[in-house]
Amino acid sequence: MNTLLRHLFTAATLSAALLTPVTASAQDKAPREGLTYVGILATGLNHRSVGQNTLETAWSTTGSMVLGTHISEYFHVEIRAGAGTTTAEIDNELELDIEYFASWYIGGHYAITDYANAYAQFGFSHVQGVATLTPLGKAREADPDDDSPYASIADEYPDSSFSVSWLLGLDFEVIENGFIVLEGGRLFEDTETGANTFQFSTGFKYEF
Repeated sequence: MNTLLRHLFTAATLSAALLTPVTASAQDKAPREGLTYVGILATGLNHRSVGQNTLETAWSTTGSMVLGTHISEYFHVEIRAGAGTTTAEIDNELELDIEYFASWYIGGHYAITDYANAYAQFGFSHVQGVATLTPLGKAREADPDDDSPYASIADEYPDSSFSVSWLLGLDFEVIENGFIVLEGGRLFEDTETGANTFQFSTGFKYEF
């Protein structure tokens, strides 16, 4: 029993010694409340459940700008605007092009170390894009015996241009007030077709 108590005391002492510098460093950091931040992100879009029967998936990419402010030490609001950089192709028959999107979020963040923060945010996005049949898709649609399953989607995409969005992320301070960002979540869900698109981003933001 005495040996166990000595080990527990030693472990507690070492833990306190290791945690003290981190705690002190975190306490020395300037509060984030009132700070504004700007950022630039590269995003992969995972389009899922495309086509009412086929439920296919595909990837495209976008780039976006971020502008936000810390309304308190633990909460922030931000807006984003982005545009498509590559298109997604489904079964060589349908091409999805997200032309642009705009998002508004409110979120919470929490420091998990003196240089890293976890955050979650919820909001709404307006998405404008187009779905176009490829030459193969047009050929199948022109064949009365072999209609393309994507012909009904070919038009403005998504049909419902406003949707709920959410994100989970981490940021890591690599220079003073400069952060590398890693995040993922859902950009939109098309209530008309059932298709939905998830977003996975990395980039850089700066607070001032």
